[in-house]
Formats: sequence, C-alpha cells, structure tokens
Amino acid sequence: MSGPDRRLTPANGRVAALELAGRVPAERYVTGEGARVARPVLDLLAAPEGARDRQLLMGEAVEVFERRAGHAFIRAARDGYCGYVDAAALDAPRAATHLVATPATHLYAEESIKSPDLAHLSFGSRITVLHERRELFETPEGFIPKKHLREIDRPFSDPVTVAQMFFGTPYLWGGNSRLGIDCSGLVQAALLACGLPCPGDSDLQQALGRDVEHEPPQRGDLWFWKGHVALMVDAETIIHANGHAMAVTYEDARKAALRIEAQGGGPVTHRRRL
Repeated sequence: MSGPDRRLTPANGRVAALELAGRVPAERYVTGEGARVARPVLDLLAAPEGARDRQLLMGEAVEVFERRAGHAFIRAARDGYCGYVDAAALDAPRAATHLVATPATHLYAEESIKSPDLAHLSFGSRITVLHERRELFETPEGFIPKKHLREIDRPFSDPVTVAQMFFGTPYLWGGNSRLGIDCSGLVQAALLACGLPCPGDSDLQQALGRDVEHEPPQRGDLWFWKGHVALMVDAETIIHANGHAMAVTYEDARKAALRIEAQGGGPVTHRRRL
C-alpha cells in the first residue's frame, strides 16, 4: 500500500504541517510561516541539494515549515507542491497586484528603459505595483513596462492562447518559466493564468475536467500519454513542450501520437476537457 504523495505532503520526518498531526510521523508539527519568492526563477527540489521537481517564480507565495542548513522546506500556494528551496531566495510575504502578462519582461533600475536591467521576469511572475508612472510601473524591486503587466484579478479566458505565448521556449525538465518549461509546466501556466486550479505534474493533471475519449477533439482539450501532456489548439493540432523538438512546438495530433508510441511512450491514455 503506497503512502501519501510526498509532492503534496508538507512533512519531511522532522517537521510536518500542524494539520497532519496524528496522520503522519514527525518530530514536530508546526504552523507554516508565510513568505514570497524573491528571485526571478527558483528551483523547488525533491531534497536538499537534490533534483529539481518544479520551479517557482518571482512573487509566488509559499509556506515555510523548516529552515535548515541554508534550505527551506516549503509548500507552494499555487498548487500545494512541497519541497526544498534556497532559504536566501525567500522574503517577507507581500500581496501581489499584477502579474507579468507577456512572455517575459525586464525589471529596470530606474524609470527608464535605458537604465540597467536588474532581472528577467517570466510570464506569470507576481508583482506588487507601488506607483503608476508615465510608461512604467514602480515596484519595490524596480520598474516594469506598464504594457507587460496585467491586474491580478483579470484572468485570461483561453488557456491555449496563454500556452501559445510560450511557443519556442526551450524544453527544460521541471521548468516553469519562459527560460525553460516542460509539458506539465506549460499546461499549469496556461490554466492558472485563466484562474483554473491545476497541479504541477501530468499524472495529477489527468484528473482534471471530464473524459472525452469518444468525442471529437476540440480546442483546449488535454491529451495525455504516460508522463506527457499536450493542449489541443484545434481538432487536429497540439501545442506541447516536448523533448523531441526540445522546445514548445505545434504538432499534428495524430502524427504526434504515432511518433510517441513508436518511440516507446505508449498510446494516448486520457483525453480530458475542462
């Protein structure tokens, strides 16, 4: 009998979330401390100094359950994913007002696009705007072009349109940013931007929506293989982050299914509609 999914269980043996008292073993049960990601992209690790599971973006909220040897054991607010991050990359919590709504943007030192750029921010980064200037917004970290931000309470309406913003982004296992993204990261970015809850990995995402295996495919459907997921752009075309092209690309859905099966990835396992 398998135990709880470690990705979604805020417990590491030494500490566990107070809500898990009596349900999972731990030396201490604690209340999580609020924090926010203060780096453009932050790896979320399976273990201290371990492999990357996923990535978090600037401004994302997390709960910290333990700080130890330079790492923090956290739970991400966006999807409940748990793991370890560099503790120095976290800052005090702060309410976000906007998000980066273009594939990427730059954070400038001064109120001028000719001033030094301090950071490269990906789509979905969460920003706190302090003041509106003529062409840029002022934030605690610097200045960002107004055209690149969107109010956080105005979600996008079409996940496929969001996914298309990542076209050409390099493939990166566990990636969640414009610098590099994987199949489930692409789907999650697309759905979260539209205000739709979405877990971080494809095996969890295949429970979303309803089964449409026997219905004609349509825009926005999710197609799953073992360990892979794609979004239908239309009845014949998918968009997906894939290791075959090492990028986010379009592909004929039927040809992709034949290619993936021929390469040992097996057949399509689920077709879901949100």
